[in-house]
Amino acid sequence: MRPVQQLREAQVAQTFDAPAVRTWCGLALRALGRAREEIDAINVYPVADGDTGTNLYLTVESAVAAVEAVFAAHEVGDGTGVALPGPSLADAARAMAHGALIGARGNSGTILAQLLRGMAQVFGADGDRTHTDGRGLCLALRRAADSARQAVAHPMEGTVLSVASAAADAATEAGGDCGAVALAAYEGACAALAATPGQLAVLERAGVVDAGGRGLVAVLAALVETCTGRAPEQGASPSAVTVAGDGGPTVPHARVCTAGDDGPGACAPPTSGPAFEVIYLLDAEDAAVARLRERLDGLGDSLVVVGGDGLWNVHVHVDDAGAAVEAGVEAGRPHRIRITHFAADDARTGGPGRPPQRERAQRAVVAVVPGEGLAGLYTEAGATAVLARPGEQLASGELVDAVRRAHAREVVLLPNDPDLRHTASAAAEQARGDGVRVALIPTRSAVQGIAALAVHEPGRRFDEDVVAMTSAAGATRHAEVIVAERQSWTTAGICQAGDVLGLIDGDVAVIGSDVTATAETVLDRMLAAGGELVTLVLGDEAPDTIANRLQTRVRESYLAVDTVIYEGGRQGALLLIGVE
Repeated sequence: MRPVQQLREAQVAQTFDAPAVRTWCGLALRALGRAREEIDAINVYPVADGDTGTNLYLTVESAVAAVEAVFAAHEVGDGTGVALPGPSLADAARAMAHGALIGARGNSGTILAQLLRGMAQVFGADGDRTHTDGRGLCLALRRAADSARQAVAHPMEGTVLSVASAAADAATEAGGDCGAVALAAYEGACAALAATPGQLAVLERAGVVDAGGRGLVAVLAALVETCTGRAPEQGASPSAVTVAGDGGPTVPHARVCTAGDDGPGACAPPTSGPAFEVIYLLDAEDAAVARLRERLDGLGDSLVVVGGDGLWNVHVHVDDAGAAVEAGVEAGRPHRIRITHFAADDARTGGPGRPPQRERAQRAVVAVVPGEGLAGLYTEAGATAVLARPGEQLASGELVDAVRRAHAREVVLLPNDPDLRHTASAAAEQARGDGVRVALIPTRSAVQGIAALAVHEPGRRFDEDVVAMTSAAGATRHAEVIVAERQSWTTAGICQAGDVLGLIDGDVAVIGSDVTATAETVLDRMLAAGGELVTLVLGDEAPDTIANRLQTRVRESYLAVDTVIYEGGRQGALLLIGVE
């Protein structure tokens, strides 16, 4: 075991810069991935819904994606072939905070997003500086703890807020370079975490530490590894909590509650509380958000509102979910609204004091779809639809959540996007770890997913069903019609911003100026190789007459070819085309 003093002497980072932000995010995601199930298992406050570890993981996963996007943009360059200088500390920190904000899940994830935002505010205070020192990291941890506490309507001791404050206090007292500050913050957090059962009765009765605080300790352990090159090892913390392999505390005395528990050490019985968790992003001004806080505070509890600069993440537990959303509409523009019924979730997941699990279905299909219209179509066909958001990368955890919602022994996963291949693979692997048999069909477009879903038969053997669906998807050529956002080189030549592009099987095949004419050219090229069925999925900005024009063209020019038309809604592309 390595003594604390030896770990201090092993420090390798004197400053904290943009690459350190990137490294920290990646290490934090890995640490939370290892600790996720343990954290979920000790989640008893504020609601014993067993998802704190998962919510923290998804929040950090979104932060990682945002940071990677910033670095990727600098590596690509400005279009002239010359790479741009790497992002500044402020750039990377702002991306981390923004990614966490838009991807924040649950009470714990929302608070973590505000912690990261507080740090980003300090890192970006001096413009585009390249790095900060130990003092800057101290200030960032202090701002993080204070801003998170201010974001919670009714702060409670014995929660992640206590752990964050203790980390900031310890870092300030320690001083030194970034390695010393990070290590002190981690040790202070460990000590505070060990004390949480004495601060919250519900934790003491259950024999566990605070789950959100446990997650924050894992994140701070990743910060230590970033700044020193070594993860805190077992015995590195002076606290009474032992340290797990990822640098976070384990809780060897944690108990599993059962219906027969009684006596002074028994777990608390289920307590009544609001029925719904409501989360949404909100575009609104500061004054409107201040009024919203007051309104939501009167509607429910566990209120956390984080963000700023016009974009906020709102989290609250209420009995009237509609009223919570309406309050958001009055304040600004709510979007990405998520409403979870706690009782329904309990019935699905089972657990202490909860109804038994409902019977699993034998087979289900989970599909990523680009618009509300297709989401409805897939759902009507019996699939669990995951709505992709234009311009945002879907997280693997969201697909894992969808697989769990499908609640089946066998799942067919349709990513419907080539860029989601690796994300879907990671989700499938994680779901297999939960005991679900998952087959990933590498669909590259929603029209291929439609073809696969059309031949799906839950009654036949799983392998046979997967083969049939894969064959149908593979026999469907796909195309899309979009508008170019900027000048660029394409496989069909140079396009200008505003040009209409026709992509066939992912490559630009046609550059035009008129949407309908471009779509007709694309359709002709696809049908030149034959086809029996044309599928058209219209985006909400497609011309009103395009469907009739294309349907007429198929009927008059291609005998024995049928056409089906769907409304896709806000799907990014003006038009999706499939030819089987």
